[in-house]
Amino acid sequence: MRRSSPPAFRLARLARLPALLSGLAGLVVPLGVPAAQATESAEEAPPHNDEDELAEVDAFAADRSANGSPFIEAPGMAVGLSTASAVLPYGGAPPSARYVTMDRKTCEAELVHRRIPFDRVDEARGVVAPVRLTGPLWGVAFHSNLPSKQRKTSVYEIYDCRLVLALDDFARILSRYDIVDVTHLSVYRPPPQRTPLKGPGRRHSGALAIDAALFKTRDGRTLSVLKDFNGRIGAKTCSSTGTPSKLSANATTLRQLVCEAADARLFNVLLTPDFNWAHRNHFHLEVTSGARWIYVK
Repeated sequence: MRRSSPPAFRLARLARLPALLSGLAGLVVPLGVPAAQATESAEEAPPHNDEDELAEVDAFAADRSANGSPFIEAPGMAVGLSTASAVLPYGGAPPSARYVTMDRKTCEAELVHRRIPFDRVDEARGVVAPVRLTGPLWGVAFHSNLPSKQRKTSVYEIYDCRLVLALDDFARILSRYDIVDVTHLSVYRPPPQRTPLKGPGRRHSGALAIDAALFKTRDGRTLSVLKDFNGRIGAKTCSSTGTPSKLSANATTLRQLVCEAADARLFNVLLTPDFNWAHRNHFHLEVTSGARWIYVK
């Protein structure tokens, strides 16, 4: 005869069921479901591991390198976008292609030339040209969600100089939409001390990527990537088919921001909630060392 579990034991198992189901819910996201279905706010979401999740981007980059391909866009990019290019006065090669070739001295000289407010950071593990922003770019402040007093010394406010140049260009686009403040979830994530470095860091370990989550306007409105982008995983963001799952003025504006940045070739990697579940609450904007390609999704 099968023996039933003691009542207390059964109650304990039932008490654990909500937590178990909650954990399982985050593991599977069907293709085409709204990407913004999340329980936590952008401010509370924990950092994620880009190196595991961006294997698709790495495969794309390897293919471009193996084939010796010139500057190429990924399928998520539309043809004919030109609104952003007209406001960027820096001629020649695409900005993302020029910035990644700069050494620290050249990059910092460009910061000075553009009158970008910054402090030089002597050393940050894995970062080629670490700096801190000490003021806004084109009237746009970039910062983490830490209290303002903590930002002055936090490692999470360190940027690679080359990313700052791209953000300076991006701020010109943002200012046209009356955006004055950008809150990010992550820029620099120091590599663990126990992990030996095999060269400069990339993405967040090299302070070359920003996860932009909230965009605030001059009149006090907040555009949240989590709440307002209304994406669908698998959609081609900057194409005629990349429409929001729910149309709204904020959803349209957020797409214009990221797609104009893509059109202007400011970053090598631009990922939105259309990419995967982990990016449901931010835009991942990255300058990639050695790249002459753009990946948008």
